[in-house]
Amino acid sequence: MTLAHWDDVAKHPQSRRGRSGTWSGLGTAAGAVGVGLNRIELAPGEVSTPAHAHLGDEEIFFVLGGSGLLWQDGATCEVRTGDAIVHRARGAAHTLRGGDGGLDVLAFGLRAAVGGAFLPRVGGYWLAAPDAWLDVNPGVNPFDREPNLDWPEPGERPRNVVNVDEVEGDFGGLWKRLAREAGATRSGLNWGHLPPHEEGAPPHCHSVEEEIYVVLAGEGTLELWGRPRPGAPFQSEPEETHPLRAGHVVSRPAGSGISACLRTGDAEMTYLAYGTRDPADACYYPRSNKVALRGLGLIARVEPLAYDDGEPG
Repeated sequence: MTLAHWDDVAKHPQSRRGRSGTWSGLGTAAGAVGVGLNRIELAPGEVSTPAHAHLGDEEIFFVLGGSGLLWQDGATCEVRTGDAIVHRARGAAHTLRGGDGGLDVLAFGLRAAVGGAFLPRVGGYWLAAPDAWLDVNPGVNPFDREPNLDWPEPGERPRNVVNVDEVEGDFGGLWKRLAREAGATRSGLNWGHLPPHEEGAPPHCHSVEEEIYVVLAGEGTLELWGRPRPGAPFQSEPEETHPLRAGHVVSRPAGSGISACLRTGDAEMTYLAYGTRDPADACYYPRSNKVALRGLGLIARVEPLAYDDGEPG
């Protein structure tokens, strides 16, 4: 699975005391492996989750529509359409509440593995970072024990909240690095706008980094390029094309060998591009047979490995 549309993804209403709203697992539906993407739709007054902070994950939220409040370590601020919110690992505890017209957000995360060990006979879980113990009670969901939060009057917006209209961007404002502006260190969320008859990033695939694209407005085409083959000439045309429109989610897992590119025709397209930022990543460009090594800051032309991988062709 590479492509899904949020209109076709099942919605799951939440009714626990500490978790409300309607959730849609967009990343899973599109075939994401090491990253997560959920759409959270909050009615007025609904709170997304208990106030929490992750040990290993970095979370990035993007407000699709509406308005509401961000609760962060006891203070609140207003959030609105076009806001990007970054929560770094081991950062401030946080949650969201829907405003008078509701709040519609996308939540991106790394699905980082956190070390630890479950002791079934003891009834506890050891958290390796920080070094702490958690009692395990299988009969009680902790979300049901969430105390009511105090929501003070909203104050000044913290540095981890930016709006797309406030970021200058590159290429005349057509490419905006929202997450970087909001302090992200382990992942990225970029806002891109393609005028008619334009190409986004050149066709490429990653060895380690996983990407997700979300189309916000307009329409275009997803191009998929085949795996490199020993002795094959440079690829000049994609093997598959798929039409895109607002609401489409494109998953690009790492190590697939299948390159991808976004392109517009007569219409323009606006989209989000989320990705991990692993320095060990190598990025391959099939039209030129070049590989970029992120951690080394190098790019080189290469030849596909000449070995039998068990696949035809």
